[in-house]
Amino acid sequence: MATLIRRQVLRVLAAGAALGALAAHAQSDYPTRPVTLIVPFAAAGATDQLLRHMAEIAGRELGQTVVVDNKPGAAGVLGANHLVRATPDGYTLSILPESVFRVPHLQKTQFDPLKDFTYVIHLSGYALGVASRTDSPYKDWPAIVAEARKRPGQISYGTTGVNGTMHITMEEMAQRAGIKLNHIPYKGESEIIAALMGGHVDLGVTAGSIGPMVDDGKARVVVLWTEKRVPRWPDVPTLKDVGLDMVSNSPFGIAGPKDMPAPVVRKLHDAFRKALEAPSTKALLERLNQETAYLGSTDYANFARERYELSRQQMQRMGLKAAN
Repeated sequence: MATLIRRQVLRVLAAGAALGALAAHAQSDYPTRPVTLIVPFAAAGATDQLLRHMAEIAGRELGQTVVVDNKPGAAGVLGANHLVRATPDGYTLSILPESVFRVPHLQKTQFDPLKDFTYVIHLSGYALGVASRTDSPYKDWPAIVAEARKRPGQISYGTTGVNGTMHITMEEMAQRAGIKLNHIPYKGESEIIAALMGGHVDLGVTAGSIGPMVDDGKARVVVLWTEKRVPRWPDVPTLKDVGLDMVSNSPFGIAGPKDMPAPVVRKLHDAFRKALEAPSTKALLERLNQETAYLGSTDYANFARERYELSRQQMQRMGLKAAN
């Protein structure tokens, strides 16, 4: 009996070693098929433009195509929802916007940002701001505030969704100014710009994609949410310039499902870092009024914990209802 048990134990150990060897081999060969990168915003927006460009470069580094899969809506958390159900083999990744750290404080979510993701690389943040049409009376923030006090809830603005960074920042701006605005959610930045230029909303919260409209004299940027004024529009004030001590650049990076193998994470990190540091990417970031905000995998995971806590404090400060 003892001999039989020993043989069974040895077979189990041998099988485990074989599986371990196969897993290690699979990791060393990674990737052997295309990698999917979920962009939780609509095509043609600033995020989509940047990530499609980077995906092409990273794909060359990896030796496999990186396929961008747009999943817009729900304030940018649909990619996070997908990661929870994905296999942690490195073939499914997603952009994680700041809303991933905020929404769990406001409602029940499918994911826990502190437990359910493997953080690969932090990339950048947006030069977000409020835009209006050049033929509108909303030429600056004081004009918006003055009109909103006369007509509470009548001035409309578009964002990429309820509880996203665009929405929450606008609501905090309105709270501090003592006004009420009318929020209209859209699936992506391109939809916001179309609605703004079509006269369906009075204001649009956008990133760099509004640039061509500004260059053509059809739109203006009223106020930027950056720490400092941007070189492209040096005359556009920041929130601090208009008396609101706030900065909101909505940082984002790439993550995968929890428990991804370290060698796979390292390969992905290195490929996307090469893409981020490419001269063509830097030129695109400049065109989009964005800056590189690189963090490696460990630092990005630490950053995620910090943003989660800062989001909790912001929700408390604004008096927004916490999740049950």
